[in-house]
Amino acid sequence: MALPTTDEILDDLTFFDDWEERYKYIIDLGKDLPEMDESLRTPERLVKGCQSNVWIEVGREDDRLQFLVDSDAVIVRGLLAVVMAAYNDKTPSEITGFDVDGYFQSLDLERHLSPTRGNGLKSIVARIQSIAQASQTAAG
Repeated sequence: MALPTTDEILDDLTFFDDWEERYKYIIDLGKDLPEMDESLRTPERLVKGCQSNVWIEVGREDDRLQFLVDSDAVIVRGLLAVVMAAYNDKTPSEITGFDVDGYFQSLDLERHLSPTRGNGLKSIVARIQSIAQASQTAAG
């Protein structure tokens, strides 16, 4: 199943009255992420700065980056789905140009995450942006 777009996620979240329902929705998004093969869960793919284990694998098709992500925590898989809506199958310049802070503010997300989860989310975004920047440099 294809992940929703950032706009669809923003629209969907407005239907929920409280954050408990929004968390359930985010967790459900994580269930739709493709499975990552165990062999890809290596230390090189592990994101540092996350409370839970998070792995990121990147591939490239034409000039678009495709990410395969996974976590051992269900809420983090959901957060990864929210991040993938913004970044997956985008060009490096689309990734580096995307206003992720504005997106998270629109979701009202960081206010509802523990400080360690919020820092982990920033680490995930930083890793993806550095992959995109390295891709731009390599291509340029």
